[in-house]
Amino acid sequence: MTDRRGFGRIVIAALAAAALPVAAAARLSSARKPMQLIKPPRLLPGDTIGLVTPAGQVSKAAIDKAIANTEALGFQVKLGRHLEEVHGNYAGPWQHRLDDLHGMFGDPDVKAIWTIRGGSGAMQLLPHLDYALMRRHPKILVGYSDITALHVAIHRHAGLVTFHGPVGMSTLSDYSTGHLLDVLMRPEDEYTIPMALDNSRKAFDEPGHEHYALRTVVPGVATGRLTGGNLALVSALAGTPYAADIRDALLFLEEVNEEPYRVDRMLMQLNLNQPFRAAAGIMLGIFEGCGPAGDGPSLTLDETTDQHLRPLAIPAVTGWSFGHIRHQFTLPMGIRARMDTRRQTLTLLEPAVR
Repeated sequence: MTDRRGFGRIVIAALAAAALPVAAAARLSSARKPMQLIKPPRLLPGDTIGLVTPAGQVSKAAIDKAIANTEALGFQVKLGRHLEEVHGNYAGPWQHRLDDLHGMFGDPDVKAIWTIRGGSGAMQLLPHLDYALMRRHPKILVGYSDITALHVAIHRHAGLVTFHGPVGMSTLSDYSTGHLLDVLMRPEDEYTIPMALDNSRKAFDEPGHEHYALRTVVPGVATGRLTGGNLALVSALAGTPYAADIRDALLFLEEVNEEPYRVDRMLMQLNLNQPFRAAAGIMLGIFEGCGPAGDGPSLTLDETTDQHLRPLAIPAVTGWSFGHIRHQFTLPMGIRARMDTRRQTLTLLEPAVR
């Protein structure tokens, strides 16, 4: 029988081995200065786009829609090998999802990678991502929701500009398509994005959609690097080796189907980890389905977010045109931008692609 001391050594060794990927990432994060930004090559008409599912499982109908969307935009399609796999609510085991993502980065014929959906499970990939591969073969990566985990980690450990924008199965609008293609295909020294009029109309024309309205909580103009994404993912990564660095950044956050008390909890977690006042400015997108549920006591969504934003001395807005919505613009992670609360515009201050 193993004595207590021997058993303790075995347990400690096992725990240390299990923690190796995270520990390695922590050393990487703490040992290096912020990585030099790498911009992927611009997308050209007729290029091949790889479709992958690094998070939640997808149906055949969703895959077909992503193929149709890609081809309608004038591009060719390459499918990941494991797209139709199912592992619980995930699109197959994490290793297969990782293999598809790495395969697309390493394939010289693939010029951009489009995630078909978000869902859940992208965080499982973070300790295993080949960040050196991504630096050697920088490519456009587009998606939102759970894909936030990939955007934040890749920006931190590879320095690659990735794109918080529609997923492959999205129902695209002229607004979302126009801004997506402008950012990916037509680099400009300055590119100004106005908010979607369709979202504002929805706020006034459809009862129950007041959260689509543009609101300036703290007025002003702010300039900084873009970072953020889905609130649940950004808050879940806080304090880990993959966390977003919000210092002097334009922090953008969006959420879906979370009650106000849960939104408050996630905002508190972020603020306790890195105070919001350290950011240059804060943009909240459209928090679809995040109002109070049932008849119980609750703050409204606006009252909840205002608790965090109003005390700040930095510009802050809500209801901007990104999130789990049809009319959304694309945000390049790591690119310098300027938010203007009076004009209700976001201006990219450098090209996101080369």
